[in-house]
Order: sequence, then structure tokens, then C-alpha cells
Amino acid sequence: MFLRVVQVVPTNDFRVYVYFEDGKIKLFNASNLITKGVFQKLQDVSVFKGTCTVLNHTLAWDLVGKFDPTECLDLDPEELYNTCPEVMEPNLDDSIQVKG
Repeated sequence: MFLRVVQVVPTNDFRVYVYFEDGKIKLFNASNLITKGVFQKLQDVSVFKGTCTVLNHTLAWDLVGKFDPTECLDLDPEELYNTCPEVMEPNLDDSIQVKG
């Protein structure tokens, strides 16, 4: 089965609600990831939330605003699906920005 991300919802605490095509919602905690390598660019919450998107059917950060897969940071949808906890729909408030 090819897993497809259809929507992402980043939060102020460096988490992302990841919506999959099969209806499941997974919660990805990026707080450890943003301390390493190329992902350090996401330590600014406005960059983390403002560039978070769906690209090529997965969670990605479009750092240059061109939706060019070669210039984005993205994560394997199967890894997200298999390792992140399944959660319920979040209550939308000011700390959440819907993307996708």
C-alpha cells in the first residue's frame, strides 16, 4: 500500500498533525529532529509553521517557496505512519495552522 499524506497541521510546539488518505491522523513530534543537520533551519517556529506543507504526498517544509522537491525537507510517509501515534482530530485554535 502506498501511503499518502493529504493534509498537515503544524503547531507552536513543533508537532505536526499528519492526515493520511485512509483517514488516520498521526502526530509527529519534530522537537528532536529540528536540533540536527539541515532541519535546524526549522527551529524558528514561524519558519516551522510557515513552510510546513504537503509535497509529493508527504509532510515537507518548503524552505524556498517554490514547491521544488529538490529544495524541500521531507519525511518518509511510511515512517510517519508506522512510528507516530494515532490521534484524534485536534481542536483548532491560534496555535494551529492548517495546510494541505
